[in-house]
Amino acid sequence: MSLRLLQPLFILVGAALLSACSALPETLKSDNPQLITDYTVWQSTHNSGDEVRLGGLVASVTNLKDTTRVEVVNLPISASGKPDITQEPQGRFVGYIEGFADPVTLSTGRLISLLGDSQPREQAKVGEYSYDFPVIKVKGYHLWRIEERVIIHDFDSYLFPCHGLYCRESRYGPKQGKVIQEVK
Repeated sequence: MSLRLLQPLFILVGAALLSACSALPETLKSDNPQLITDYTVWQSTHNSGDEVRLGGLVASVTNLKDTTRVEVVNLPISASGKPDITQEPQGRFVGYIEGFADPVTLSTGRLISLLGDSQPREQAKVGEYSYDFPVIKVKGYHLWRIEERVIIHDFDSYLFPCHGLYCRESRYGPKQGKVIQEVK
């Protein structure tokens, strides 16, 4: 069987593996049917004790005596908990993680998703501006990374299969492609 005939099978297997990677991480799972995953909904209801799952970019990390305060610039999240880097930020919130969390691991600009219970709001500053932060007592969190990959479009080899010595240029010449950024 030729490699060209197996290409669709490889594509299907690759797609299945990629979809398996998009599952919700264990640290972000909840059985709560009332779980809030939308920042604007949380802002409008904001009841202490509501369970929320939100994500975004780490803006700052402060280690306190018994907890770590993480300020997050909110981005909408997908069903798998991943922050959507193509969307505009919707605001900020604070998460308190029990114990010590290394500020190098939770460095500024990292993508993070948090699961926790809503707490009373707190006033703090963003620069010189006084900001009313919604607060989460964190039960679990997951750090994400952005990976770039290049996808090459080799349409000619699918439309015009070529065999022989004179096909070398069409097979190995310049190709069109694009860079894809994925949150993993």
